[in-house]
Amino acid sequence: MASEFIHQLEVSEADLDDLKHVNNVVYLQWVQRVAGMHWFSKAGRNHGVLWVVRKHEIEYFKPAFLGDLLQLKTWVESMEGIVSLRKVAIYRGETLICSCTSHWVMLDEKTLRPRRIPDVIAQLF
Repeated sequence: MASEFIHQLEVSEADLDDLKHVNNVVYLQWVQRVAGMHWFSKAGRNHGVLWVVRKHEIEYFKPAFLGDLLQLKTWVESMEGIVSLRKVAIYRGETLICSCTSHWVMLDEKTLRPRRIPDVIAQLF
């Protein structure tokens, strides 16, 4: 597996929906946040590029509740052309409760046009 990044968090009241479990949109916010944290931990600020999402595929297995301690694991599975394929797995203890595959497209920061992922960036992940 490629370089894995792990972030832990505790479910807060703001994360809950009317059913008193984590709202599905919150999981997606966590996916995006941990992806950014991983990027900045490896690449620093921006290298003159930006990332936008082409597609998220998210699957929910079990709910999370107030006070749950969760571990978000993410890694880049591949980088080809302009697309980076990223995985995120969210665990409560040893139990996988949510997984997501995201297709990120690299853009040139100035032109906002798609840009090939340079080897120097791909090698960071």
